[in-house]
Amino acid sequence: MSRFPAQEAGPPVLLVHGFASDGHTDWITTGWPAALTAQGRRVIVPDLPGHGSSPAPKDATAATAKAMLDELARAVGNVSEVDVIGYSLGARLAWDLPTLLPVRRMVLGGISPVEPFGALDLTAVMAFTTGGKLSADPLTAAISRMISAPGRDPIALCRCIEGLRVEPFAPTALDLPVLFVRGEEDPISQGIETLVDLVPGSELVVVPGDHGGCLRGARFKAAALEFLEA
Repeated sequence: MSRFPAQEAGPPVLLVHGFASDGHTDWITTGWPAALTAQGRRVIVPDLPGHGSSPAPKDATAATAKAMLDELARAVGNVSEVDVIGYSLGARLAWDLPTLLPVRRMVLGGISPVEPFGALDLTAVMAFTTGGKLSADPLTAAISRMISAPGRDPIALCRCIEGLRVEPFAPTALDLPVLFVRGEEDPISQGIETLVDLVPGSELVVVPGDHGGCLRGARFKAAALEFLEA
């Protein structure tokens, strides 16, 4: 986990990365902590269980959404307020963080309105990581390639998938300011409007790019920084 101190001109900001990535890849290399500390914000950049520098979960029970949320709450610690920016899986997890932390504002980018792992053939994913054939199912094939990329731990990530499937994403209404961001060419966040409807007064910003391009693009960052300054 990385922490970036600042002059405390506002609540600290928790950055929650996406599946099969890590805090360094999603946030640090794309300049988010530098931009936030320039605004006087302290920044917290954890790695989710099974990702980056975090230990691999010993089994699926250590990688459920609840287990990951508990780890995020521990990373933040005792604060009076916190702002949260989550992307993809990070946004899905962030949705439930207000039950554990005093969240002031949230930015949710690249979030899917449906459970992304529910239709996945996990047996085929695990087989591919041990030399098996790539599934003909596009989603299963995409996840198989994702978790087998260099530097990733396929076994740990399969446990994460297994754990997350135990508690499917079932969003309920939120009562706090939320900014939604989706890439105009991002198939993962198609239908995000159904989530926007669950948060009265929330905003939706559509920016250029696909799932990865949205996160790396300047428009997402600019919109998030402006929203958190309020």
